[in-house]
Parts: sequence; structure tokens; C-alpha cells
Amino acid sequence: MRPVEENLSYLDLDNKNVIDPLLNKCQKGDRRAQKKLFQLLYPYSMSICLRYAHDEDEAMEVLNDGYLKIFSKIDQHNPNRSFKAWARRIFINTAIDHYRKNEKHYHSLEITTVDTEFIKPEVLDNLAASDIQLMVSHLPPAYRLIFNLYVVEGYNHREIAEKIGISEGTSKSNLSKARVRLKKMISIANAEGNTNYG
Repeated sequence: MRPVEENLSYLDLDNKNVIDPLLNKCQKGDRRAQKKLFQLLYPYSMSICLRYAHDEDEAMEVLNDGYLKIFSKIDQHNPNRSFKAWARRIFINTAIDHYRKNEKHYHSLEITTVDTEFIKPEVLDNLAASDIQLMVSHLPPAYRLIFNLYVVEGYNHREIAEKIGISEGTSKSNLSKARVRLKKMISIANAEGNTNYG
């Protein structure tokens, strides 16, 4: 039987018997422990970054910045709290920082006339989670950011406004526009059976 540390990729991030000793080694600058933590955390962290990024390249940029923060601030993690939740916050905040830094490069797309009729539940049943994630990735950056923070992470509009430096009204407006755009993409996917959401 192989030692536990060699099987890290198969272990739960909340298993304190594995995480705590690994974090202690990382705090001491142990490169092997850092590599193992990266391998253990990678699937979870990448899923967060992909949710906020337009494509894999952008997600990798956010991911790398997030890991730099994790390894440079690892001594700030409270061992009495969940490491997974702490890391999640870092990756979300890194995605927000990335958005702020690149906001001037993004093109804001306004939706003027879109049919907002109700989407039947069976239409959603025909879509895989990966289809919906792909649709969200095709939203304009501002809409994607607000949608993820509100719908996926559970922040309210006041919290989002404070995090990003916008008004609550802008947060609400962007969420509404994101939902309208997603409804349109879902309707198109259902009617045409295609995956061209952009």
C-alpha cells in the first residue's frame, strides 16, 4: 500500500489529517509539499477559475496568480477553519482582481432587444452542466463576473458592489442582462441544437 501523501490527488480537501501536515510543510517552504498541495487543489481551483474566465488561457492566468497568493499567504490560513473555503476565497478574489486589471480591454456588449419569454424546464433538462458553463463563459466579462458572484457564490448585490467597486444598481442591471443573454443562448441551443453561444 502506498503512503497517504503519494495518493493526495484522491483525497478530500477537507481531510485535516492530510491538509494540516501538508500546510505546515508548505509554510516552511517545502517544494515537494507545495507541489502536492497544487496537485490536490488543482481540479477544485481550476473549476473556479474556468467559471470566471472567458477561456482556458485566461483561467490559467487567474489560477497561477491565485497559487502565488496561496503560497505567499499560507501562514495567514487559520488552521481551525476550512482550507478549502480559504483557498476558494483567494481564487474568487484573484478572478475579481484580474477583471479589474483587464476591464479596459473588455468590450461591453449591451443587449437591446432580446426575447425574454419563459424557458421551459424540459429545455434545461436537455442541457448538460458543461453546456451551461460554456454559455456562461460566453457572457461579456462584466456579466459573467456578476452572474458567478451572485448565482454561484451567493453574494448579494451590496457585497458585489463593495468587492468590485460598482453601484448596487449596476450589479443588479448586469445580473439581469446576464440572465437575458443566457435565456437567449438556451433558446438558440434548444431550437438549433448547436453550441455556438457567442
